[in-house]
Amino acid sequence: MKILRDPQRVLSGGLAAIRAQYQVPDGFPPQVLAAADEAARRVPDAHADRTAMSFVTLDPASSTDLDQAFAIERSGEDVVLHYAIADVAWFVRDGDPIDAEAWKRGTTCYLPDGRAGLYPPVLAEQAASLLPGGPRPAIVLTVRVCPDGKARLDGVERALISSRAKLGYETVRMADLPEAFAGLARRMAAAEDRRGATRVDPPEQEVERNAAGRYELVFRARTEAEDSNAALSLAANMAVAQALYEAGTGLFRVMAPPDAGAELRLRETARAFGLAWPREMTLTQFERTLNPAQPRDAAFMLAVRRAGRGASYVPFREGEKPWHAAMAATYAHATAPLRRLADRYVLRAVLAVANGKSVPEAVTAAFEKLPDVMARADTRDGQIERAVIDLAEAALLSGREGERFAAVVTDLGSSSARIQLCDLPVVARVPAQGVQPGDRLQVRLASADPERRKLEFEPAG
Repeated sequence: MKILRDPQRVLSGGLAAIRAQYQVPDGFPPQVLAAADEAARRVPDAHADRTAMSFVTLDPASSTDLDQAFAIERSGEDVVLHYAIADVAWFVRDGDPIDAEAWKRGTTCYLPDGRAGLYPPVLAEQAASLLPGGPRPAIVLTVRVCPDGKARLDGVERALISSRAKLGYETVRMADLPEAFAGLARRMAAAEDRRGATRVDPPEQEVERNAAGRYELVFRARTEAEDSNAALSLAANMAVAQALYEAGTGLFRVMAPPDAGAELRLRETARAFGLAWPREMTLTQFERTLNPAQPRDAAFMLAVRRAGRGASYVPFREGEKPWHAAMAATYAHATAPLRRLADRYVLRAVLAVANGKSVPEAVTAAFEKLPDVMARADTRDGQIERAVIDLAEAALLSGREGERFAAVVTDLGSSSARIQLCDLPVVARVPAQGVQPGDRLQVRLASADPERRKLEFEPAG
């Protein structure tokens, strides 16, 4: 789950409690705001002029912190992606107050009622954001994508770009996009299939009032433009990772696949949702059969994401191949520097490597420290996401105490069972003895307490 939308603000009180519990920052210290105001006035003087190129951005329509803009062209049988990434390092200097605060935060923290930014709004939503109009400083990655979907880095430069349009997922038409946009995405998708990648992008969850006046969790399917746009970042990040790995430097995103126990639990979850997963079919193969527009498929995709052992960051180590199991590739994060601290340093490294220069010592030193900083931020973000889900589930089931629900056992504890409700994307525990994974149960909702973000179920015969 990337976002839980709550337009009617039924979760506002609970979200305030989550912000307090996890100490989500509310604004920035005065010295950071003052430094950001000064930085926003810096005039770029180390950037090539690429304002004649037809860059556009594609994001949720309401977004103002725009990390990426793109222009795409054909070169023979290849597709060439010019991917402009916000040049945050132009505004933020090593050790300045903005930098120090960003190291404390690690990431932009998202909640349904707003975000706590990594950088002050005067940078993240104004001077450094790749908004339309006016030249903006960027780091432009030129990525060549071959017919087989392999992506390689052709060049990296600091450049001034001018976005022609701010396109939104909700309203964009294919005619608004470069002619090769969809073709590039198809190449990347075919290459993922050949690699055996298991990348899962479940739809967003939203809180919606139903016909009976109750609130419920529903899924908003991803648009074709959204999926295609993700392929641009995938191509760029893979190309950057390969260039850094070959140069013997970098910071990489790695992840192990779900272990055998997690896959067994996922098979029981699929049963709970009434999904037919043939025993001879691997998880990767099964995922490719799912349709995120179908609520049960979407709920299972969400379960797959939760079942993973989590991704982490590692610096380059001689003789070790960094590997991201979901991508089935060597992978780096470089395309969201307004939202992730690590990306700013990866971009500085690849800018140096691509132009035959030494990676700055400050960047090399940062690669050793960033895994711990990013792990803390990822842990906090994961805890907040789980708390928001718990809050939503408790709020949406409040008032349904006493109702019976069908469930399937997915895992066992010493005196309880982990269950997946069959008709809702809700995971809980219930006191149970003598059951096995895969067993079907009837459970009764004993209590739903939004204040404690807690659901309690009991066996119902």
